[in-house]
Amino acid sequence: TDPGPKTTVIRIIYLIAALDITWMFVQFSVTPYLAKKLGFDTLWFGYLQTMVGVAQLIGGPMFGRFADVFGARAALSLACAATVVFFVLLAIAEYPIMLFIHKLPTVFMHVLPASQMVVTDLTEPEKRADALSKLGLCFGVGMIAGSTLGGHLNTRYGSRFTACFGAVGSAVSLMLVLRFIPKTTKVQHPRTSENKNKSIFNMGEITRLLKFPGVAPTFTVKIIAGLPSGIFQVMFSIIALEFFKLQPEQNGYLMAYFGIVQMVIQGGVIGRLTARFSENSLLNLSIAVAALVGLAQAYMQNVFQFCVTVVPMMFSLSVFNVITDSILTKSVPSSDTGTMLGLCASVQSLLRTVGPTVGGFLYVNFGVSSIGFIQFVVNAAVFMFLLLRPQTH
Repeated sequence: TDPGPKTTVIRIIYLIAALDITWMFVQFSVTPYLAKKLGFDTLWFGYLQTMVGVAQLIGGPMFGRFADVFGARAALSLACAATVVFFVLLAIAEYPIMLFIHKLPTVFMHVLPASQMVVTDLTEPEKRADALSKLGLCFGVGMIAGSTLGGHLNTRYGSRFTACFGAVGSAVSLMLVLRFIPKTTKVQHPRTSENKNKSIFNMGEITRLLKFPGVAPTFTVKIIAGLPSGIFQVMFSIIALEFFKLQPEQNGYLMAYFGIVQMVIQGGVIGRLTARFSENSLLNLSIAVAALVGLAQAYMQNVFQFCVTVVPMMFSLSVFNVITDSILTKSVPSSDTGTMLGLCASVQSLLRTVGPTVGGFLYVNFGVSSIGFIQFVVNAAVFMFLLLRPQTH
C-alpha cells in the first residue's frame, strides 16, 4: 500500500488522541471542585480515584481484546461515545452518588490504548517506538490545552458549562473516528485459528500473551520498576500542596512545565535515540536514570530543585513507557497488539489503584524522601537484574 492513506490515518489518530487528552484535563479541572462542592473530603475523593483505577484496570485488557476482534473503528467509537456519556453525567451531577455513577463509563474510555493499537498496526517495527512516542507528544499538547482551557471555562462559566463543553468536544472526536478511521487496521485478516475464539471476557486469551518469549520478564519489569515513580506521580498533587505549599495557579504552571518537558522528550529525543541504540540498552538507561532521580528526589528541599529533577524524571518515564510498550507489541503477533496494549494500559491503572494507598501511607509515616529512596532501591535492583540476566535478543 502507498504511504498516503496510512499516514493520513495516523495523523487523524494523533489529532483524536490530543483532543481526548484535552477533554480529560478539562474534566480534571472540574471534578475536584465539584467534589468539594458536593461535600467530598480527601478520603472520599481518594475512593473516587481508586474506583476509576479499578474500572480501567478491568476494562483495559478487555477493551484491547475488543479492539483486536472488532477492529479499530468499533473500539474508538465505543471509547469516544463512553466519554460523551461520562461528560453528560458530570454535567448533571448534583448528589455525591452521581459523581460515582459518572465514573462508570471509564471502563470503556480507552482512547489512548486504542490509538496506540492503530499506530502499532500501521507502522513498521523499527519505526514503532518513534511513532508511539509521538502519541506522547499529543499527550503533552492535550495536557497543556486541557488544563488551561478547563481552568478558564471553570472560572468564567462554572463546572456545568465546562462539562457540557467536554461532552460536545468528545462528540467531535467521535465524528472524526467515524469519518476517517478504517474498520480494521490489522495487516492480515485475523482469520487464524487463534482468533476463532471471539470471547472478549476470556482471561485465557489475554494471559496467553504472557507465554510468548520475552513478554513475561519485560511485563514484570514494567510493573516493578514503574511502581515507585507511579506512586510519586499519584502523590504529586498532595506533595505540591503540602510539601511545596503551591497555589493552584502555580501548580498549573508546574503542570504546563511537565507537559512541555514531556513534549520535547517524546517529540524530539526518543525518535533520535531509538534510531541509534538498541531497545534493551535504552530500557537499562531509563531504569538507571529513574534510580538516580529517586535519590535526587529524596534529598530535594524546594520547588526549584524539583524542577531540575523533572527533566531526567520525564526522560526516564517517557523512554521506559515507550520502549516497554514497543518491545511488548513486537513480541506478540499483529492480531494481538490491541490486547497487549490493553494489558500495558492496565499496568498504569494498577499503579493508579495501589499508588494512592501506598503513597499516602509512606508520605504520612516517613515523609516525601521515603518515596524517593524506595524508587532508588527498586530501580537499582531491577537495573542489576537486567544487566545480569542472559541477553535473549
